[in-house]
Amino acid sequence: MSILLEVKGLRAKKVTKSGLFAKPKVFELAPIDFVLQAGETMAIIGENGSGKSLLAKLLVGAERPDAGVITLNGEVLQPDNIKQRCLKIRMIFQQGQGSINPGLTLGALLDEPLKLNTEFSTLERKRKIEQTLTQVGLMSEHAHFYPHMLSEGQRQRVLLARALILNPDVIVADEPFAALDPSVRSQTVNLLMKLQRNLGVGFIFISHHLGIVRHISDRILVMKNGEVVETGKTDVIFNWPKHDYTKKLVHAYQTLAKTNK
Repeated sequence: MSILLEVKGLRAKKVTKSGLFAKPKVFELAPIDFVLQAGETMAIIGENGSGKSLLAKLLVGAERPDAGVITLNGEVLQPDNIKQRCLKIRMIFQQGQGSINPGLTLGALLDEPLKLNTEFSTLERKRKIEQTLTQVGLMSEHAHFYPHMLSEGQRQRVLLARALILNPDVIVADEPFAALDPSVRSQTVNLLMKLQRNLGVGFIFISHHLGIVRHISDRILVMKNGEVVETGKTDVIFNWPKHDYTKKLVHAYQTLAKTNK
């Protein structure tokens, strides 16, 4: 395997305020280093507030880093070049259903990134939209549907189609299955793995659902309080965790899995 994405010394501070008179809180992401191999899925796990979503936003350019370098296919991604980032790294946001404009057809929704980022003709965009809908298990006729006409699982496939429409090298998925029921979740996970095999895209997968993480990921990065405390192959993390925090997460997952049997 070749290195697809390399992150070196990525660091950021995020200031949040919970109320009008509350004191601002500063969350600091410690220097992050990792590599993502071509065709690999790397999961990022950790409790709420560990910095997972902030790291995801830094990768796609939604937040600016204070320091660090992101290299994709040997090319340094410039923080100010948002179009470059949009073409190469796409994101499925947590609670992304709210980002689907209910007044647009699926065709119009998928056409927007093509208009902004490509020189495709109207016919070329139409063909690309139909091809992408088919890739995610929908029909080309769905281009004429509105979001309210779709099932929960179909809407999730639309979010995946929007991430794929520009042929990215990397997709960052932040809790993409949190709102799905178990049967739909299983179908969508299998679709994701099939697409990765067929397209060779790299996935960075953020989730609290360690059962899915174990099933879908090749490697895991464990975060706590803005720091990476452990990283390794998925089987190693689940069977021989080293850090106490990782042991706590794995133990909680194993206990829950036994309870649900």
